[in-house]
Amino acid sequence: MTSLSPSTIMVLVFVPLIIWRVYSRIRRMVGRQRLSKIRPWITLTVFPLIVAMLALAGLRHPERLTLLAGGLAVGMLLAVYGLRRTKFEVTPQGYYYTPNAHLGIALSLLFIARIAWRFVEIYLLNPAVPRDMQEFGASPLTLGVFGLLAGYYIGYAIGLVRWRYGRAQNATPSSDQP
Repeated sequence: MTSLSPSTIMVLVFVPLIIWRVYSRIRRMVGRQRLSKIRPWITLTVFPLIVAMLALAGLRHPERLTLLAGGLAVGMLLAVYGLRRTKFEVTPQGYYYTPNAHLGIALSLLFIARIAWRFVEIYLLNPAVPRDMQEFGASPLTLGVFGLLAGYYIGYAIGLVRWRYGRAQNATPSSDQP
């Protein structure tokens, strides 16, 4: 019996975690959601940190940074579009919003497809070549797609925070009628 390499073990551990997170993210995009006070701030903390780490790792390859930055810019524009199509509600129970499901799901599926193709490229097309997890994110196209998704989530979270605090200055959920 052959032993598993550390990179294979990492893939076996992280793939189910990634699938679960993507599934939960897509499931949340298809219906009305309560606007959390904390969730947008987590997005505004985590995604920029990941983008910064990817940017630092790609400093020696400016073409990768170009695609990452381009993806971020396009993602921000898509977030503005998505926010314009989001239905916001103030009820006695709290603040709610219903995101544009088509846009969020399309971006998530694009990212899933890119990750799946990278796995095929790295682990199935030429498995004899030694690989590590660092190579997984080295693709400029993967960085561009991640930038697109990150830009969308960052821009959307900014929009949610702006709406919440702009709305909170005008009325509180308990004083508004549904």
